[in-house]
Amino acid sequence: MQSLSGFLLALVSFLAVIYAARAQDQQAGFISLDCGLPTSESPYIEPSTGLTFSSDSDFVQSGKTGRIQENLRSDYLRPYTTLRYFPDGTRNCYNLSVTKNTNYLIRAMFRYGNYDGLNSNPKFDLYLGPNNWTSVDLERRAREEIIHIVRSNTLQICLVKTGSSTPFISSLELRPLRNDTYITKSGSLKLFARNYLRPPDKSIRFRNDIHDRIWTSYFLSGWRQINTTLNVNASNGYNPPQSALATAATPTNASAPLIMLWLLDSRDDEVYFYLHFSEIQDLGSNDTREFAISLNLNSSNTVLSPQKLQINTIYSTYASKCFIGICTLQLIRTARSTLPPLLNAVELYTIIQFPQPETDQNDVAAVKNIKETYRLSKISWQGDPCVPQNFSWDGLKCNFSDISTPPRIISLNLSSSGLNGTILSGIKELTELQMLDLSNNSLTGEVPEFLANIKSLTVVNLSRNNLSGAVPHALLDRQKKGLKLILDGNPKLCNSTSCKGHDKKKFVVPVVASVTSVAAIAVVLFLVFVFRKKKASVVEEPKPASGLLVTEARSNNRPTHSPIVRKKRRFTYAEVIEMTDNFERVLGKGGFGVVFHGCLDHNEQVAVKMLSHSSAQGLKEFKAEVELLLRVHHINLVSLVGYCDEGDRMALVYEYMPKGDLRQHLSGKRGGFVLSWETRLRIAVDAALGLEYLHVGCTPAMVHRDVKSTNILLDDRFHAKLSDFGLSRSFPVGTKTHVSTVVAGTPGYLDPGYFGTNRLTEKSDVYGFGVVLLEVMTNRPVIEQAREKTHIKDWVASRLTRGDIGNIMDPNLRGDYETGSVWKAVELAMSCLNPSSRERPTMSRVVQELKEYLKSERSRRGDTKAKSSVELSVEFTTEVFPRAR
Repeated sequence: MQSLSGFLLALVSFLAVIYAARAQDQQAGFISLDCGLPTSESPYIEPSTGLTFSSDSDFVQSGKTGRIQENLRSDYLRPYTTLRYFPDGTRNCYNLSVTKNTNYLIRAMFRYGNYDGLNSNPKFDLYLGPNNWTSVDLERRAREEIIHIVRSNTLQICLVKTGSSTPFISSLELRPLRNDTYITKSGSLKLFARNYLRPPDKSIRFRNDIHDRIWTSYFLSGWRQINTTLNVNASNGYNPPQSALATAATPTNASAPLIMLWLLDSRDDEVYFYLHFSEIQDLGSNDTREFAISLNLNSSNTVLSPQKLQINTIYSTYASKCFIGICTLQLIRTARSTLPPLLNAVELYTIIQFPQPETDQNDVAAVKNIKETYRLSKISWQGDPCVPQNFSWDGLKCNFSDISTPPRIISLNLSSSGLNGTILSGIKELTELQMLDLSNNSLTGEVPEFLANIKSLTVVNLSRNNLSGAVPHALLDRQKKGLKLILDGNPKLCNSTSCKGHDKKKFVVPVVASVTSVAAIAVVLFLVFVFRKKKASVVEEPKPASGLLVTEARSNNRPTHSPIVRKKRRFTYAEVIEMTDNFERVLGKGGFGVVFHGCLDHNEQVAVKMLSHSSAQGLKEFKAEVELLLRVHHINLVSLVGYCDEGDRMALVYEYMPKGDLRQHLSGKRGGFVLSWETRLRIAVDAALGLEYLHVGCTPAMVHRDVKSTNILLDDRFHAKLSDFGLSRSFPVGTKTHVSTVVAGTPGYLDPGYFGTNRLTEKSDVYGFGVVLLEVMTNRPVIEQAREKTHIKDWVASRLTRGDIGNIMDPNLRGDYETGSVWKAVELAMSCLNPSSRERPTMSRVVQELKEYLKSERSRRGDTKAKSSVELSVEFTTEVFPRAR
């Protein structure tokens, strides 16, 4: 008895192994991604289907993982209990390796399961490569499926944010089909319905369906079910599952037709039908089953008498429209038939066109090679590089000759992208490239000669790298023929004239180098000796001290017109006492400490901010401000003259801003006169330019984090500069669009999104600037408890409903302003205060708008002769203060 049970156990184990091997063989070519699955749990076999699912982490570069609520997990198969969601970026893409020219069933599943606790179904778009596949609306369906022939060896499936909700996905499944099935004249097949005809029952998929199509049961009250326990020969390429063919529906009234109706999403949709029939009843010798097939009320010559236990698949050979979007199927019993019509299963697809071709595949391969070699992690570098145009990769420009021609990459701008190593030879594969910008990086090695062979190139910018050696003659010859070649900022690089020595005998080089080195050392020692003898104070370069890391970025910036910017230096505490005349004159107080007036070298006024021992900000903010101001320069940012760091005695020395801060002038505490609307606009433009520089002109970008009217300082001509950078933070680049920090800032100016989530973005500064704009217009406190609407934003919003700008503007202006520019300024401020950070404008957009308002106000005043400060600011920004690195 024991030997028999042992034999049976061994037999069962053997059959299980054979079945598992067969199941794996059936899954050849399947891609089954459980989105959000931890890699530690991957892969696994889903027990009810036998499908092997893997983590999606190797197929997508962005997103976060989540799980549906625990009480809902038992309702779904395991792959649909985890998910990946994409809070960052507009387009996030999966990149899959597929077999070119293969017909694939592509399925995306979305099981929300209130994973985020918001209890609100997200809405977003789904793209197949560069083309819109569908809009995902979970209130209609949680599964999107398409049958599509892929035309390359890669496939991108992208989730695109369209509103305020966050895109997510539960699983991504690809199943190869036979190329002689599901054929269309053009376009791809988007699933509308796939039913087997049986009273409500569970869905059918793999193992029962070798292609893993999902079939749902469908049955009407006027039908009668028939079934069989015998197998149907279903080997016709479509291979409907046995369990779907084992049942069929016939009309209860034997003389009546069998009718099915579908209501399409759009009346303009075109459809393909696939109808699966098999005779599963034992017919008597005098019995006949024969019926005509009518689609969309059209009479048909197709008459079918299904074969016994054999599959018959009738399908459309061309797409057709349904009458007013209502598709109909009628199976009508013929006169010679003794039995009513029957139907086992049906599939209905709508046609979807994908007109936009993908970017030229050679260009795609080249730019992906560049991305991988230089480890670029820009969040926009997902999906197709060029199309759709509004999602093209940052730094790329493409040509779009016509809709039938694949786009080509014509411009590659990787300036300030942190590139290291040599210039990649793969760039030459971008054969249509016209502009190449690799400036402001750390590239080494020689300038490659292959650049001269890219015939379409008109601009090559390799400035400010660490390139060395001789510039190839072929490239210099191209320069003579019109190529714009920019090489400055590479001190080890030489052109053909200065490199003549390289052609001489090799032993000359080390000799010359040695002589030069000795001479250089001698000169340095001499200078050190001379300067030590001088009694004048020595101007020291910033250097680390007392644990304070001070880094000044390398720069090719030309000196500014202001001597203050050039004099960043470290002062002794004795020098601080001397310049402040023993801290005699107080300019103001803040969280950092007290600010004193000072005089440098007896003729240059400065402001000295001393760190208080009880400071709420302290050493961390002190270091942050020093490091930022040593790195950035802009006419609308207060310049750092130097600092003092002696034990617990710390000070920052700034350029002096004689007119104080904006809040003082609005409140009348500084001189008692009223700032005109034009002056206020000019101040707003200056402050906006400073913020724009932090967001766009710095690499990495900076977020000020404490934008408010008291941090906008004015010089003697009422030109504005941003100050107080102790809370500023570097803003991440690449795959991240925010940084998580402890909330800091000033109540009233704080972005509510940042306050609630600790997620800091540049749009947090935009919010603060919006509050400042309202201050500039209204001259009202930001927070006023006595008001019905405490916050200035809510107060302005309540007044806007009355339609009278006079109810909002500072009454001290006495209506002296151009109403149109004021209304637009109010609208701009309110857009900056949008609760959704993504809906707020960028600072570049704010600058552009404010310049227009200022221009309009000046036109009203007839000021057309002198250049405005806005124009001057732009000139200085471009010429004197290049991008920080």
